[in-house]
Amino acid sequence: MVPLEQTSGLVVHGNADVSAALLRETLERGYPIVWCAWSGRVVGWANSARAPNLGARSLQHRFDDGSRLAVARSMIEAKIRNQVLMLRRHGHPARDELRQLASQAALAESPVALFGAEGQAAKIYFAALSEAFRPAWATFDSRSGRPAKDPVNAALNVAYGLLLADVLRSVVACGLDPAGGVLHSAGRNKPALALDLMEEFRAPLADAAVVWAINNGELKQSDFRRDPDAVRLSQRGRKSMIAAYERRVTSEFNHPVFGYRVTWRRAMEVQARMILAVVLGELPAYRAIALR
Repeated sequence: MVPLEQTSGLVVHGNADVSAALLRETLERGYPIVWCAWSGRVVGWANSARAPNLGARSLQHRFDDGSRLAVARSMIEAKIRNQVLMLRRHGHPARDELRQLASQAALAESPVALFGAEGQAAKIYFAALSEAFRPAWATFDSRSGRPAKDPVNAALNVAYGLLLADVLRSVVACGLDPAGGVLHSAGRNKPALALDLMEEFRAPLADAAVVWAINNGELKQSDFRRDPDAVRLSQRGRKSMIAAYERRVTSEFNHPVFGYRVTWRRAMEVQARMILAVVLGELPAYRAIALR
């Protein structure tokens, strides 16, 4: 049992039953709620009518194109530099190409150019990351998304779903509109801002948790099942992946902008509040987390 006073939100996975009393009390306290499918995919969210900074939402949607691009550039540059660090830990030479693409992202003059640098970096990064997995069964050619075609992508899907739920909770908690993104589109009611913000956390948090879980035997080949349309984690495998992610997200590091120790989960809220400060005009620029 965890007292509500020690929580900052509620994330529900799969077909878990949550009482109406708990949902009401959670919202009454101003905590956001996120619902996820069994695979970790976010299916919806709710926030309290007492959520903070509601006035900031109108400013968020009036953000000019130049300001949005500046925030997006920082996020994608940091994402690629964190990919460089991930490959450096595994001694892969592709990191030099990624450094060049990070510099291109920092100078991108349009969203199209930024997407181009990000896409090229992703292709190089995932091809290189495939060599970081030690078990012979943990092979993949590229990031396939959903539905997963191999065990590594199935594990990444769950880890990215967990990450998105955490980032979405942070965005909602500080009163920003999840649909008001700076790079991703809010089409089909996607939480665009959460998808933007999670970019800088993918490699050092979700990818690292998957590599660690597979290489250390927490995830085994028997934890995956091959259905006609996709590869999926078993119940035991999913619990193991969640445990690996939780260890990573609750570990601490020195925040590269502010210098103090934070957990990765706390860092998400720090970054969301930095976006809020930029929207409100309290900070001149957004600085994403790029580890060194």
